[in-house]
Amino acid sequence: MNPAPKNIPRGLYLITPDEADTARLLARVAPLLEAGVTWLQYRNKTANAALRREQATALQALCARAGVPLLVNDDAALAAEIGTAGAHLGEDDGALAAARAALGPAAILGASCYDSLQLARDAVANGASYVAFGAFFPTTTKVVTRRATPGLLRDSAALGAPRVAIGGITPDNGRALVEAGADLLAVIGGVFEAPDPLAAVRAYQRCFD
Repeated sequence: MNPAPKNIPRGLYLITPDEADTARLLARVAPLLEAGVTWLQYRNKTANAALRREQATALQALCARAGVPLLVNDDAALAAEIGTAGAHLGEDDGALAAARAALGPAAILGASCYDSLQLARDAVANGASYVAFGAFFPTTTKVVTRRATPGLLRDSAALGAPRVAIGGITPDNGRALVEAGADLLAVIGGVFEAPDPLAAVRAYQRCFD
């Protein structure tokens, strides 16, 4: 079972930064949702389970009002518990088939496939509704040991699943990835560390013009 959005989504896939203050997190995210984010992923690698639940629940309410699907990073159980649109799993975050069973057929379930077309094939076969490749460029968000190439986006077109590009993506280099086949550009620092996050969102959106 490989449910996916009826129409292939395109645009900015915004990922939250590690933010300990829930009120500040919401204040930072809210105006960006209104600016035209396609999907939002809640990711906080420094939070404990209680804070993750608190923040994900608060973001779910915010996203519901804005009409933006919220996905939870690394935690399909939390996504199912609070009723988000779905979850995103890395290769060490549990079995995709189990996550699909927990989330149900309507959920958006993403899988990190790094630099591997075979991982992407396996992910789709096991219930992923989109695949994510990266890092494409140097990034400060995490230690990168695998680098993807634009050719991987082209080669994965036959999977029929939305393709997400992640890793060091800027408005300047993102357009080439879209031209290679990326349906969504996943970004953290390029927006949240920008001098003007709203302007950054709009700049990423222009990659899809």
